[in-house]
Amino acid sequence: MHSHPNIRGSLLMAAAMAAFTLNDTITKSVSAELNIGQIIVVRGLFAMVMIAAFAAWHGALRPLRTLFIRPVGMRVIGEIGGTLTFLSSIAHMPLANAAAIFQALPLVITLGAALAFGEPVGWRRWLAIAAGFVGVLVIVRPGTAGFNEFSLLALSSVAFCTLRDLATRRIPTEIPSLFIALLTTFTVTTAGAGIIHPLGGWVPPSGRTVGMLAVAAVLLLIGYQCIISALRTGEISAVAPFRYTALLWAMLLGYLAFGDRPDAFMLLGAAIIVLSGLYAFYRERVRNRLRPAATASGSPPEGV
Repeated sequence: MHSHPNIRGSLLMAAAMAAFTLNDTITKSVSAELNIGQIIVVRGLFAMVMIAAFAAWHGALRPLRTLFIRPVGMRVIGEIGGTLTFLSSIAHMPLANAAAIFQALPLVITLGAALAFGEPVGWRRWLAIAAGFVGVLVIVRPGTAGFNEFSLLALSSVAFCTLRDLATRRIPTEIPSLFIALLTTFTVTTAGAGIIHPLGGWVPPSGRTVGMLAVAAVLLLIGYQCIISALRTGEISAVAPFRYTALLWAMLLGYLAFGDRPDAFMLLGAAIIVLSGLYAFYRERVRNRLRPAATASGSPPEGV
């Protein structure tokens, strides 16, 4: 693709959200049979084998000492915490509800990128992201009855994933994305093994469940590769709004797989989110056209 890095990153982010939401749907469907620790381990073992094979094929394997740097360690902490908290939340609440809470992530990441990295975020892009967040509030309708411990788990996942994504941006480009994905899968799988016993111990899974988790592992591989590439290709503040597409997938798959019917508020909120995402994409294209002129004048175009 010969488009601007931010556009490539946005498309990769949208693809990652589709893969991750399909994976979440499978995870939720087998959560009645297996505890979260078992799900993470079985799925992770399949994913590790596939990612290791792809990494070897593409020459992406590196010495382990390559990973002993602060950004990789921070990413691992964020990934483990985000996985455990989010999967625990979707096991006990509708998929679309958990996904809606999780859509606060683009706003938090954009704020973090502006503060930590000094990325330029113009008022129009801030408005687009804020509008998407308003759409999330329309769906969630926060209040005393709307939040419980599982909602708080989803919010905790937002914090962990913010740490993960900001750390990913700091990982040196010479470390291949596949190698980072392999480390991520290994550490998350190990963390899952550590919580199996506290959650009730090992229960032999059925053949159907093992097969479903193998498919989930394939989706996990696709999602990891796409999201790491997205965060290393474009500016975080540009690609983050496209996380909102996960909510659309969650609504559709929640209805098809679990019979969760979206109400009028959820449909209205989803429409706001879609429009904000499309506007952010449009503003990025305008920004790319104006960039040469801005460079010549020595200042960025206003409102990008």
